[in-house]
Amino acid sequence: MKYYAIFLCIVSLAAFVMYGIDKRKAQKHRWRIPEATLLLTGFFGGAAGALLGMHVFHHKTKKWYFHAVNLLGIAWQIAAFFLPWQTFPVQ
Repeated sequence: MKYYAIFLCIVSLAAFVMYGIDKRKAQKHRWRIPEATLLLTGFFGGAAGALLGMHVFHHKTKKWYFHAVNLLGIAWQIAAFFLPWQTFPVQ
């Protein structure tokens, strides 16, 4: 469970940084991070950082599917964190 928490923190930090970088590149009319990359990073471990990045950088906040995907991601990430890990026997 400790490693899962560390994983979530690292991926959330990466997602947060990615939203900041993408916002900066958007302002400078430069190459952007694909939306699919932002969405997948949020869904597969970085939802907390992605949601925080959306609001801190005011980026992708008007796109409903970014909110939906990141909220679904945070829901399953919290559920997985609180799963009774002891019920799975380790051989």
